Amino acid sequence: MDRDSQTRIHPDDFANMRVDALRRLPIVRRASDMNTKLLLKTVVLILLLLLLVLIGLNNRQSVAFLLPPLITKSVQLPAALMYFVCFAIGLLAGTLLTAGGGRKGASASRSAKAER
Repeated sequence: MDRDSQTRIHPDDFANMRVDALRRLPIVRRASDMNTKLLLKTVVLILLLLLLVLIGLNNRQSVAFLLPPLITKSVQLPAALMYFVCFAIGLLAGTLLTAGGGRKGASASRSAKAER
């Protein structure tokens, strides 16, 4: 056997090497961390919704809602509906406050690497 035939690599071996190299990238590991975060957020949201259901089951009486700067008349609604509305407004506000902003962090880290 000559030396060239021993060192020659088959094209299929390159595909296997690429797959192995991709498994070791830190970006791939971060995806599992993101799944953990998503799972935790989902569990917390389900627990909050369960709390909201329990509040709705136990607070059926009507309550008066007063907000003089915005609403001039008293609003009479079941307490559970009031809790739901307050929860929905809070959830939307939290979603709007945390949405976006992901691009700024990525571009800042790239520019820091470019300066090095």
